[in-house]
Amino acid sequence: MDIKTVVFAYNAELVELRRHFHRHPEESGKEYATVAYIDNYLKALNISTITVEDGGLLGIIDSGKPGKTLLMRADIDALPVAESPNNLKCPKVCCSQVPGFSHSCGHDCHMAMTMIAGKILAKNKADWTGKVVLCFERGEEYGANIRYLLPYLVEKSGLNIDGCYATHVRWDIPAGKVNIQSGAVMAGGLGFSIKLIGTPGHGSRPDLANNPIDCFNAIYNDLAACPMRTVNPYDFLTFSIGQLEAGTQINVIPGELTFGGTSRFFNLKQAGQHFLDVLRRSVKHECEIFGCKYEVLRCLDPLFEVRNNAPLSALCKKAVAKELGQSVFFTPTPWMASESYALYLQEYPGIMTFTGIANPKTGAGANHHTPEFDIDEAGLTTGVIMAVSYALAFLSSNIDPKFTKNPEPVEILAARNI
Repeated sequence: MDIKTVVFAYNAELVELRRHFHRHPEESGKEYATVAYIDNYLKALNISTITVEDGGLLGIIDSGKPGKTLLMRADIDALPVAESPNNLKCPKVCCSQVPGFSHSCGHDCHMAMTMIAGKILAKNKADWTGKVVLCFERGEEYGANIRYLLPYLVEKSGLNIDGCYATHVRWDIPAGKVNIQSGAVMAGGLGFSIKLIGTPGHGSRPDLANNPIDCFNAIYNDLAACPMRTVNPYDFLTFSIGQLEAGTQINVIPGELTFGGTSRFFNLKQAGQHFLDVLRRSVKHECEIFGCKYEVLRCLDPLFEVRNNAPLSALCKKAVAKELGQSVFFTPTPWMASESYALYLQEYPGIMTFTGIANPKTGAGANHHTPEFDIDEAGLTTGVIMAVSYALAFLSSNIDPKFTKNPEPVEILAARNI
């Protein structure tokens, strides 16, 4: 297959698919029209589909020949972000038609690229062996719908998946460039929300009260010292408090305080777990000292980092270089955002690549999850070439990924979230 020629032939359809999804965003867990549209598209290509209740949609492309099975995943939900009609420089070529919601993270791009890659593979079955599973995941942003999808894939689908692939567009990679690398490429994360319960009182007699604000201050100092005191400096760890609610009067000591935040890391075992241990010990210890009680409102098991398989990263890089040359590769700064795709990589050997969509000349370059987020659609073609190149290389290779599956029960694993 002349991959570049084939992909460029579908460029207009690729752009139209992306614009369709961009105009019609749906929030996490409510992607009903989106799923129906993808389902109809795949069925028109004679690709059999499976609807996973609350989880998403699977499209099974069978070459008719024995071989390996590759899962190609795309997330499909939008964000509760009101889109600006302008990017960083000028009006956008396409805007959301749903007030208050937009594809301001690029999931519209992920769907379009995966669908075109699937179409190309379905129409060229003579060029490969085995199966390709197109996986469209609902609720990646806020719905945590992977808790329905991943257990189905592992335990009920009957699919013997040998590897997985995904790409994510990035605002800081130029359109026409891609990033493929081994190791941790997106951060793991921990989210928490905790209520401190003290004894209210008058500001003139703090000795008669147990002030939850004082207790929180001590907890905050413990958490702020955690990266320095308990984590190797070569293991990234950040944390921030984004929620803080207590009191309304300057002379009244409140009886309760609620605080919440997140931590991000590139190594759950060596950094994220340390932070979680410090959080638990600190809340318990400081509450005892300050005479407070506490209630954990939210603190799920932390999400793993997105850690790419080294042999498969090398395979992908070689396949893409063959099609696009070495100049296509771009090395961005580490991305501290988190992704549910990390959980697929605990079950299957795989990689997440990054597709560039930035272009200062057209105003594409605003960060994800912002009203001005926009893309240079030319970058999507490069993303499809990368996806098809890797799929063909993976399915034809005898490479040993040297992968060890996470022994954690999949239902527990899939419940991890921020």
